[in-house]
Amino acid sequence: MPLVNTRTMFAQAYGQFAVGAFNVNNMELLQAICEAVADKNAPLILQISKGARQYANIKYLKAMIDVAVAEYPHLPIAVHCDHGDTFELIKECVEDGYTSVMIDGSHHPYEQNVELTHQVVEYAHQHDVTVEAELGKLGGVEEEVQGMDAQKLSEMLHTHMNDFIDGKWDAIPPEVIETFKNYLTDPDQAVDFVKKTGCDSLAVACGTSHGAYKFKHKPAIAHRLFDKIREKLPGFPLVMHGSSAVYREFTDLINQYGGDMPGAMGVPDEDLREAGQRGVCKVNIDTDLRMAMTAKIREVYATKPGEFDPRKYLGPARDAVREMVKHKLDVLGCAGKAALCLKA
Repeated sequence: MPLVNTRTMFAQAYGQFAVGAFNVNNMELLQAICEAVADKNAPLILQISKGARQYANIKYLKAMIDVAVAEYPHLPIAVHCDHGDTFELIKECVEDGYTSVMIDGSHHPYEQNVELTHQVVEYAHQHDVTVEAELGKLGGVEEEVQGMDAQKLSEMLHTHMNDFIDGKWDAIPPEVIETFKNYLTDPDQAVDFVKKTGCDSLAVACGTSHGAYKFKHKPAIAHRLFDKIREKLPGFPLVMHGSSAVYREFTDLINQYGGDMPGAMGVPDEDLREAGQRGVCKVNIDTDLRMAMTAKIREVYATKPGEFDPRKYLGPARDAVREMVKHKLDVLGCAGKAALCLKA
């Protein structure tokens, strides 16, 4: 079947499960993701970032995706622009055949974010392309996306999250209130934003973080924030960025074979499951793909130092990514939901 946008996927997923959105940079990643999704009979969002376009050339990536769509005609697959930052880039993506785009204006002042997002929505909807926007800022670092220290934010959330969500300002130090206003999505502002922009889904800043070095201890994810937004925007799809788990299996392998990633920790699986039941319809996964691939490549380099055939290290890397993605689809609850996500 042809590529689809995310509208039907999210309508079916809402409050029940989340669809995995996996970043693609090369052939091995694409193969691993698609094999896993086919095995689990799940819907799929393939994400291409600005950095991936620069690295791989969109013509190559799009040609490979076309092969995957033909290979798995029974699966609903959307191609999504991850963290598009300008109208011009979004326009290029729509022209290149993307079916879903994200315009990230979260680094702009609020009214400028509204204006940019509205401009993108007006254009994208003319081409039946769905639009994700972002309100609030995430922590961590991923490509050009940079935010505050995730552990510091998590510690604030552990102590003051409920007071913030309940509007008990007197119980929160002024500097913490200021941080929360910058790095958490305000539910009332979310209502205004969606109304003014017409976006189809909203990436919510809830305490997650980009990259591998998210947290030093179990994080505090603002699940009640999802509930608050759901009360004010019932049925509206939310998106969770910075959601890789940074599995210990892969950090240990990387460190065992010459890497140096002490303290790398991500979002536990149980938080992803809970988010999918609270209105989060899309969960972004990128770092876990990189970790799985890098860990296996390092292992082959170290245990077979005479190996020089790329197939001999990219093959095991692809296998590791495939098995990790299969696990992630079970965690998100979207395994077995492919046919459901095709229903109007």
